[in-house]
Amino acid sequence: MRQINPFFKILIVNLLAIFGLTAININPVYAKTPWPKSQTIRFIVPFTPGSGTDVIARILANKLGDSLGASIFVENKPGAGGTIGAGIVAKSEPDGYTFLIQSSGHVVNPFLYSSLPYDTLKDFAGVTPLAQLPNVMVTSPNSGYTSVSDLVSKALAEPGVKNYASAGNGSATHMNAEKFKLAAKINANHIPYKGTPDAITDTMAGRVDWFFSPIVSALPLIKDGKLRALAVGTNKRSYVLPDVPTTVEAGLPNSAYIFWVGIFAPSKTPGDIINQMNRGIIKVMKDPEVVSQLRKLGAEPMLLSPEKFDEMVKREMDAASILVKESKMVVN
Repeated sequence: MRQINPFFKILIVNLLAIFGLTAININPVYAKTPWPKSQTIRFIVPFTPGSGTDVIARILANKLGDSLGASIFVENKPGAGGTIGAGIVAKSEPDGYTFLIQSSGHVVNPFLYSSLPYDTLKDFAGVTPLAQLPNVMVTSPNSGYTSVSDLVSKALAEPGVKNYASAGNGSATHMNAEKFKLAAKINANHIPYKGTPDAITDTMAGRVDWFFSPIVSALPLIKDGKLRALAVGTNKRSYVLPDVPTTVEAGLPNSAYIFWVGIFAPSKTPGDIINQMNRGIIKVMKDPEVVSQLRKLGAEPMLLSPEKFDEMVKREMDAASILVKESKMVVN
């Protein structure tokens, strides 16, 4: 393409100024590279397969790929409370082909770990939250615990003896357990696992006393009688476990915790790609089939603009800093 003669370039700018118009960029404009191309989009999930975050990611990927006309591959990179997978995305090319599907534990890690391989606010751009889902407090059917009050009374009688599982330091399952501990005023030992499936396995076997599992992961085992549900960790009961009370109903105010899953991009990803992904996700998450899938798992869509999601993350980080301090959470 021929370059504009500098003399005419100056002349055009002056003419625009005379007529009170704005001189926009008059350099040659090239068409933007269309997105997505044939390249595969990666969804990095920083937790194990079968975790609540992983299940939501796969429900989204199955439909979104068709909607965008692209292949989406879900890749699990578990460990260190989700910070390993998050670190991979933070350092990825901001080209619209790598995204992080992360849980609400994302806002906790800056206050739990002395050093992270990324900056939670500076290195990520929010696309949208995807869904919110309750955790359910489960125990082994052979544990002898029949209710929340029963568990609390036994934990109070034996301070520092009982053990509870989490899907990793700083995970949403850990945060829910810490809020419960503060509300119940009990002293128990935190046993972090690499992910939800391992935590559930040891809970079923009775090697830990309880676990605040995502309902999406525990529901089949509860129905099969392999886990006993004592309470849901939110303010209201779950429609998939209507007979299970909340921890608040069990007499523990301020014990409720909202577990959300959201999608992030590397911070320098072009805004038009982030907005296009946001629109595509919102369309998919409102699809009746997807809504039905989520409801069967006790989850509900939770959708925001990228800007509103970034604001939400900042608020959540403020709340997380207080909880970490009050609970004296530490990395085991």
